[in-house]
Amino acid sequence: MQVQYIAGSDALAALGALRGRPFGSDTRVIGSGAVAPTRFRVGETVAAVQAASARIVADIVAARGGPVQEVSCRADLATACLMAGALTELPDGKGGFRVPEKDPRMVRNRQIIRPWATRDGRHVLPHLSLPHLQKRVLGVLGNCDFSPEGVGGAVAQWDAPALEEAIAAARGCGGMARSRAEWRAHPHGQALAARPVIDIQRIGDAPPEPVPGGARPLSGLRVLDLTRILAGPVAARTLAEHGADVLMVGAPDLPQVEDFVRDTSQGKRSCFLDLKVPADLERLKELVRGADVFSQGYRPGVMERFGLAPADLAAIRPGIVTLSVSCYGHGGPLSDRAGWEQVAQTVTGMASEHGAEFAGDGQPTLVPLPVCDYTTGYLGALGLLMALERRAVEGGSWHVQVSLCRSSMFIQDLGFADTPGAGVELSEVAPFMIDTDGARGPMRCLGPVVDMPATPAAWDRQAAVLGNDRAEWL
Repeated sequence: MQVQYIAGSDALAALGALRGRPFGSDTRVIGSGAVAPTRFRVGETVAAVQAASARIVADIVAARGGPVQEVSCRADLATACLMAGALTELPDGKGGFRVPEKDPRMVRNRQIIRPWATRDGRHVLPHLSLPHLQKRVLGVLGNCDFSPEGVGGAVAQWDAPALEEAIAAARGCGGMARSRAEWRAHPHGQALAARPVIDIQRIGDAPPEPVPGGARPLSGLRVLDLTRILAGPVAARTLAEHGADVLMVGAPDLPQVEDFVRDTSQGKRSCFLDLKVPADLERLKELVRGADVFSQGYRPGVMERFGLAPADLAAIRPGIVTLSVSCYGHGGPLSDRAGWEQVAQTVTGMASEHGAEFAGDGQPTLVPLPVCDYTTGYLGALGLLMALERRAVEGGSWHVQVSLCRSSMFIQDLGFADTPGAGVELSEVAPFMIDTDGARGPMRCLGPVVDMPATPAAWDRQAAVLGNDRAEWL
């Protein structure tokens, strides 16, 4: 299979084609090549997506009679967004701030959740992060020790295709390492390649509605965020950067990762509603009636069971814009499988290419940043803004779909830089760190990095404490 790449400088052009109008010289990506420790052009890609979203927001402001402005995003700062959680500082008890010690569980997980060699000379990555998925996968592996030696030894007893299928049958999470060419030849890879990186479909009729705004570009835009752990939360957080009222909806028993919550809930409120409780489900549907955007990241099919599929939402609230975030995407033979960042990198060929191009030993190796998660989240926000633009002109209800695997393919299509990046200089990031205070207490974190001189991106409130707010609109 011949590998074809599009130049890194064409990222904005590719996104402009999806919008239906090009992004001009007033929308810039500053910096080129690799910044992250990989030859993939991650910084350029993420910067292009963030700049594209900022351009749409700026155009919305200008169409209301507001100021006309250029927008830009630096590739190094966009790369820093991928590691923002690691940059967050908390009080040190001495009047200053410090980066908190890493959660030992997260450190251990990173040592174990990686591609392991199988009996047939291939590799499989078993994902064992969340407790319920860990239990299922360890059951497939014979209940081995949760350690590098235990998991690696158990994986080595399997042939890779058989183990991948066994994990899927147990509704666990994991995937076989493939080359880029293998993935593109696979029926699921072919299905994803036939669809755009942001899939936007009109799913119902409704009269045109302007994009809400006021003191901030998106003031009054109401967003329900039923996502967790990176990609989906990043999408809604991006709308919050421009003033949207984002209400996170979760449940006390849903597993979460505190470092990720702290990073991705900036600018949001958070409430608990258990969809299995009829009264809570009805309350959520009441919130839908007042919403502009509904974002969810459950496995395909889950929302249908609660009457919250995109078509259901459009019936409850004509004119709603919905976002579905998944690992494998909607449609294709693998679409019902669960997955996370590491799985997407592994199955699409990203880990194999990174291992060959950067790690040097030829073994599948993960890019050491959540590149698929954050790229997918920013693409989801861009898709929502594109759909809101269309709703303002054409009317209708809209469904936006993004996935980690399709985003991985988009990054790969942008080709390689000549050399790997050296990482982000902390001195370059320092001016973009912000101090916040609220229910969490004092905190210092990386703020929004897009440059919009007339309507600067900012979060109106500190990162939410889960369940700390009422299930109501402001």
